Amino acid sequence: MKRYLILEDGSIFKGEGFGANITTTGEVVFTTGMTGYQEAVTDQSFANQILVFTNPLIGNYGVNLDDYESIEPRCKGVICHELARTSSNWRQQSSFADFLVQMNIPGIKGIDTRALTKKLRSAGTMKGRIIDSTDDFEHAFSQLNATVVNENLVAQVSTSKPYPNPGSKRNVVVIDFGLKHSILRELAKRDCNTIVLPYDATAEDIFKLKPDGVLLTNGPGDPKSLPAAIKMIQKVEQKLPLFGICLGHQLFALANGADTFKMKFGHRGFNHPVREIASGRICFTSQNHGYAVAPDSVDNDVMNITYREINDGTVEGLRHKNYPAFSVQFHPDAAPGPHDAVDIFDDFMHMIDTRKDERNA
Repeated sequence: MKRYLILEDGSIFKGEGFGANITTTGEVVFTTGMTGYQEAVTDQSFANQILVFTNPLIGNYGVNLDDYESIEPRCKGVICHELARTSSNWRQQSSFADFLVQMNIPGIKGIDTRALTKKLRSAGTMKGRIIDSTDDFEHAFSQLNATVVNENLVAQVSTSKPYPNPGSKRNVVVIDFGLKHSILRELAKRDCNTIVLPYDATAEDIFKLKPDGVLLTNGPGDPKSLPAAIKMIQKVEQKLPLFGICLGHQLFALANGADTFKMKFGHRGFNHPVREIASGRICFTSQNHGYAVAPDSVDNDVMNITYREINDGTVEGLRHKNYPAFSVQFHPDAAPGPHDAVDIFDDFMHMIDTRKDERNA
């Protein structure tokens, strides 16, 4: 079954279809990870995006329930060069192609992903549409140009109601902007008693639960589209330890006077090196974001920049000078990816414990 990827600049890429048999439109982005295709597709930060895998072959170890990052992924499509004809792994529960059918996500294989990635790096991310060979190209381009792909993304992926992830130690409120399950797994490893709240939770909603700390999760889209969350953070950081990841990092920056900008093609994958400024330590990290904090906008009297991306110098971490609050742009939960930075969750635990000790003194 022939399928095409068309881009808003008029480009056409021909391949063979797999996964769900539907037409779809999204922002075309690429990820440089060599594995982790299941975690990537189920990461809600890929909402309304068509995901290009730069690794030449994917699908060789199948899919299993343990590695879901969300139950209802909002990724719009998958592009790859080659899909493994058979997959094998002792944990496998289905093939990647069958998984995409189940999740109603279309895919195209046989694409020159090297050429496509070079185009995205040169021109930047752009809208694309997956169509079948029987579709009218002129009509498809017309629909593509008329489609808006980046509106109200967080509202689409956030939980609508609070729910618990029980534990017996520290009480942590998690604000769901597009939560990855691996964040909850890391909190569960530390036996946190976690309550997940919707993205539009107010500071008052949080204070009612009397938590020991608050975690702001990853999520899709432009952080400036969430002004209510910015106001919530400004109130919460004054009273509770606060930790932001990815979109949560960008919102934390905006709440403290910094600015954010849309990157040309973003950081997606898990081979991104970052340097911790205080120690000089270099970590390889998992990342998935199309926006970043503008370095010149960070007020040094308010926040310290704690991490920098080695390749392009972008801001990868911030720490408040007056409040127990900090953030990182990368994913310390490492799903998929290396575990170099997982101890950042322990830093958050230490911050919570220190605050509790101070209050009890």
